[in-house]
Amino acid sequence: MHRLTRTGGSPELLRWLAQRSDGWAGLLDCDGTVLQGVSGTARWPGQDAAALASRAARELTVRGARAYSLETEECTALLLPLDDVPEDRGTLLAVVAPRPLPGGLATLLGDATMPLLLAWSSESVERKRRRVDLAESRGREAVLHLLMTGQLSIAHQVAGALRPRLPDPVRVCVVECPGGRRDEVARICTEASGGRTWIVRCPVYARHLILIAPADAGPAGGGPHAGTPFDRTVADLVDDCVVGVSEDVPLSDTATGYRQAFHALAVARGLPDRHARFGSAPEPALVAGAAGELWANTLLAPLLTYLPRRSQDPGSQELVATLASWLAFSSHATQHLKIHRNTLAARLRLIGELLHLDLNRLADQAALDLALCIRAVPAPYRSEDAGAGAVPDLDTILRGAGIQNWAAQQFRALAPAGRTAEETLRAWLRCEAQLAPTAADLGISVPGTRKRLVRLEGVLHRSLLRSPSARYDLWLAFRAVDLAS
Repeated sequence: MHRLTRTGGSPELLRWLAQRSDGWAGLLDCDGTVLQGVSGTARWPGQDAAALASRAARELTVRGARAYSLETEECTALLLPLDDVPEDRGTLLAVVAPRPLPGGLATLLGDATMPLLLAWSSESVERKRRRVDLAESRGREAVLHLLMTGQLSIAHQVAGALRPRLPDPVRVCVVECPGGRRDEVARICTEASGGRTWIVRCPVYARHLILIAPADAGPAGGGPHAGTPFDRTVADLVDDCVVGVSEDVPLSDTATGYRQAFHALAVARGLPDRHARFGSAPEPALVAGAAGELWANTLLAPLLTYLPRRSQDPGSQELVATLASWLAFSSHATQHLKIHRNTLAARLRLIGELLHLDLNRLADQAALDLALCIRAVPAPYRSEDAGAGAVPDLDTILRGAGIQNWAAQQFRALAPAGRTAEETLRAWLRCEAQLAPTAADLGISVPGTRKRLVRLEGVLHRSLLRSPSARYDLWLAFRAVDLAS
């Protein structure tokens, strides 16, 4: 019995007892709830035996007895407490066996209570630990969501119960872990940063860790990695791990930092050292100017001022968060927001109606993404005269000098790949960033189209096929260049 307890825990020991008694064995609480049960023979269906054991447990509780036996015409239910403390009748060992009972069964059950108690107690502690870990993980996800939507004060309040404190400014890293090793990599990251890094298990991608590190983060202590940036240390310490790193950004700009790190991750997958930093480049939202702010505020006004008809319906803030999550993660927004796909579809339908936009069109998606990014620009970069003058349209914004310079930089990065690269991207954007229609438009296979886009990820230093994707920026850049010519 001790060997079974060490190797298989309470399930294996209960299975052995069920086989020895030629019946059913389980653990119950004093109210008759079956905590765990195993049938040792096909002659005793677990459900019927469990029902009899539950009845016996309730009768034991009513009578105030320590042990109990309940007989029927065909079988007998035996109940013994796992703990010898008289005041505690918490967990009971129950065996339901056919009559006549095997000789010595009661003695066998008495001997089994101690190893079962030890196994069950250990397993209960492990279950509680997992619940605590899950609660902490959900708390960290909530803080990340608040940071991504710019709600800094609430994020600091929630993060106050966890460790470490949120740094500012930050360097965002996305770590793609080897299969099944995310928890191990999280522990390594914690040790490598000396506990200074905020580590979140990505709710969207099962192999990703999101690290919000202080901008000056370096490895903890001395050793062979002394003087090496923390993010590169992680790539050196874990084989097959890939790391993408953002620029140093204010904590309020965490969403931008995440997008930068995700794009850098796409580049890092093709590098031998599995590490890449996001290349410095102006964001279109930063160079849109006062006209861009006025356009963005006007475009989003119906959404920002929306009042739900019922108190249980999502308000404007929740709808904005839903839109931002969907633009970033597409259908994976259900995992990010922890909502059902039908709920997501209903919210997107409402958003489209409020804004009079077709959210299935890449052009409208790109416009909304730019508008949300402009509204998220930190205060020091905002224009002071954003509220005056006639409201421009998107084409007017894209004709601005700042956006034109930004678009020209995107095309300069694309130049080394040649004319075929531009044709591929134009076809991809024209086909709403869908692979199969793009392949048909280009006259090549779907795998061939995918390979072209993967190669272009390395050229552009941006993610194309996985969200958050650069498709919105590329659509805006191509539109801006076309307007200029």
